[in-house]
Amino acid sequence: MKLLLIAALLGVTYVEAKVFFEEKFADADWESRWVQSEHKGKEFGSFKLTPGKFYGDADKDKGLQTSQDARFYGLSTKFKPFSNKNTPLVIQFSVKHEQNIDCGGGYLKVFDCSLDQKDMHGESPYLIMFGPDICGPGTKKVHVIFNYKGKNHLIKKEIRCKDDVFSHLYTLIVNPDNTYEVLIDNEKAQSGELEEDWDMLPPKKIKDPEAKKPDDWDDRPTIPDPEDTKPEDWDQPEHIPDPDATKPEDWDDEMDGEWEPPMIDNPDYKGEWKPKQIDNPDYKGPWVHPEIDNPEYTPDPEIYKYDEICSVGLDLWQVKSGTIFDNFLITNDIEEAKKIGEESWGATKDAAKKMKDEQDEEERKKAEEEAKAAEADKEEDDEDDDDLDEDEDIENEIDHDEL
Repeated sequence: MKLLLIAALLGVTYVEAKVFFEEKFADADWESRWVQSEHKGKEFGSFKLTPGKFYGDADKDKGLQTSQDARFYGLSTKFKPFSNKNTPLVIQFSVKHEQNIDCGGGYLKVFDCSLDQKDMHGESPYLIMFGPDICGPGTKKVHVIFNYKGKNHLIKKEIRCKDDVFSHLYTLIVNPDNTYEVLIDNEKAQSGELEEDWDMLPPKKIKDPEAKKPDDWDDRPTIPDPEDTKPEDWDQPEHIPDPDATKPEDWDDEMDGEWEPPMIDNPDYKGEWKPKQIDNPDYKGPWVHPEIDNPEYTPDPEIYKYDEICSVGLDLWQVKSGTIFDNFLITNDIEEAKKIGEESWGATKDAAKKMKDEQDEEERKKAEEEAKAAEADKEEDDEDDDDLDEDEDIENEIDHDEL
């Protein structure tokens, strides 16, 4: 009541902090909450619940892992519908590409209640698509795509995603003042204004269609010097006969034709002559096309808003499976999201890295021992071959003596 009273006195809208959806896969009953797509024409892979090959806490780090290579993945869950009107929207989850992914999606999609979960596929309309996408060395980015008035709009800025094998926390914050922020591992990776960084609205200004560059506008910084003339000895052939070449003694004009010396680069060749450049006395600078207000532009103070949010899904393609998705969270409380992120992903990331480092060290030692053993076997085989060669030499000597 006190917060409501203060908000009323200040003339602002008070919105209660809420967690609208949270999924940590803390129990084996997750399949009752998530629905597998059965869209025809797609060969879907299956998810399994696991902390992966390395982890900080075997229970806390359990998540949904893609388990089959070269498969589509389609899984979604619904929750109580809500609107982000007058309140921040925070979408957060963790992604772990422990298979060292070469090509595949690691993003999620947010839907309204019209989603047919059993038929979810790549063309199913969504509200927001957010998360990492990797394919080869050229594509390692974080997608942030908003649906506005039925059309999907991609962010115009480049946000590089993490491409190692460890778990990373991805957070999208959409504010009611039409600003946004993308966090990776609870640190800002990008921010700005929705209107500036997406083409959801027409531009405020456009080039004046009536304006054109004047015919006498000279935008050449320099011009050829009209006083400059080509030297008389400038024109020389690019190639000349080699003056040091001599006709071979065995050259037969009747058989080989008339002998001609080979051509060589002419040291006196100067190339195409061009007059030197001087400052243009009539230079006016680059012509700037004047702009006018765009008559098609209409501001939208609620460009951030979605009236109905009630589903989240994983709609992916992966060449190499093994990605683990965990710690899903949708809330309107930015600080609570950071706190939950640190208590979940943040609490186990260091221990997971330690386990991975220990595993790598064990594999290194094992590979070293195997290499040494292989080298020892090779040396032993070489000694056996030498012994056989010595035995053959002795037998040959004995045979020779007997003869």
